[in-house]
Amino acid sequence: MGVGLDHLQGLYADTSDPWRFEHSAYEQAKFAATRSALSQDGYRSAFELGCGNGQLARHLIDICARYTGMDAVATALTAAREAVPQARFVQGFYPGPLPEGDFDLLILSEVLYFLNHAGLEHLATDIATRWSRAEIICVTWRGDTGNPLQGEEALEGFAKALTTHDFTRVSQTKDYRIDRAMPGGSK
Repeated sequence: MGVGLDHLQGLYADTSDPWRFEHSAYEQAKFAATRSALSQDGYRSAFELGCGNGQLARHLIDICARYTGMDAVATALTAAREAVPQARFVQGFYPGPLPEGDFDLLILSEVLYFLNHAGLEHLATDIATRWSRAEIICVTWRGDTGNPLQGEEALEGFAKALTTHDFTRVSQTKDYRIDRAMPGGSK
């Protein structure tokens, strides 16, 4: 459902940081903006789908009692465990089983456009069934993704499918936007 595992593993074939998350001023500013988009100062338990090498987790770990990241690529997870040893990182390819937890914060940072429409609907169903009261932060790349779905198209499809939440754009630059979804959807 969407971009295959081979593609994701290929991104990490030569490096554990294919987007230069760790040293890019642009990426670090985006991570800070993501943290600023949160509605609370603290969370019981956060889950990040497509956590990559853990660099966004570094910006959020201090406000989360527990943090779980999931990624399909072992190289990324090794780097994530080194970057944020106090977090839990699990390997998994979505669509597939998601980790157990009572998450009150879900982070979907530049991951939705790796899915197709059926995958977005599946994710919305998983969230509505398991974490209907969680706050969700969606970070969306606004440029060409190189994938079948573009960022804002994927976000729109996901928001339409997730009827348990109301989406609000919190911030936007020419390159990305950040949306917050709160429980209480009225669609």
